[in-house]
Amino acid sequence: MNRKNTSVLLSLLLLSACGGGRGVSDNTNATLPVIDLTSGNFECVSLKTTKGTIVLALDKIKAPKTVENYLIYVLAGFYDGTLFHRVINGFMIQGGGFDAALNKKTTNDTIPNEANNGLSNVRGSIAAARTGEPQSATSQFFINTVNNPFLNHTAKTTRGWGYAVFGQVVTGMNIVDTISQVPTSAKAPFEKDVPINNIVMQSVTVISCNDVKK
Repeated sequence: MNRKNTSVLLSLLLLSACGGGRGVSDNTNATLPVIDLTSGNFECVSLKTTKGTIVLALDKIKAPKTVENYLIYVLAGFYDGTLFHRVINGFMIQGGGFDAALNKKTTNDTIPNEANNGLSNVRGSIAAARTGEPQSATSQFFINTVNNPFLNHTAKTTRGWGYAVFGQVVTGMNIVDTISQVPTSAKAPFEKDVPINNIVMQSVTVISCNDVKK
């Protein structure tokens, strides 16, 4: 049954994970895993934005519930016309919950947190956004623009659950970087970090991983 989106992050993503501050990003200690797009272990998605196209490979083996949830929204056309509404240079870009007028969209039920799947919040990874409640993710997601190890799972506690990585960028990381550097400001209902000029996901579609050219 649909209900109002409870996965909006109105404060820093790490409020629950480190007790307040954003933590320390580290762009040197971890990298994206090497993946075989022909293995059948991934679903590929194309995000066509007003800044260019980003292609994602979603790991349906290590994050099956999160990937299934994301694809439900994709196939329903839910993301088309939504914004990257929260952008912090040197951290991440977040979207998937608000339309072009910053109206919150109604989502499906929350999903279990799969952050203990062994995947890390490294540069180029995509993860499920949530509130301070670990099991609160719905439609929103973020793409890490640097390594953010403090977002990783450490324990099955409120502080330790972390943020579930469920895939990675395979092409278009330059587009992610471009988005991460746009000017931001306050726009209701947010006090900061909203791009001054809308960054819109014009269409989000499933594509064949066999057709992706790295």
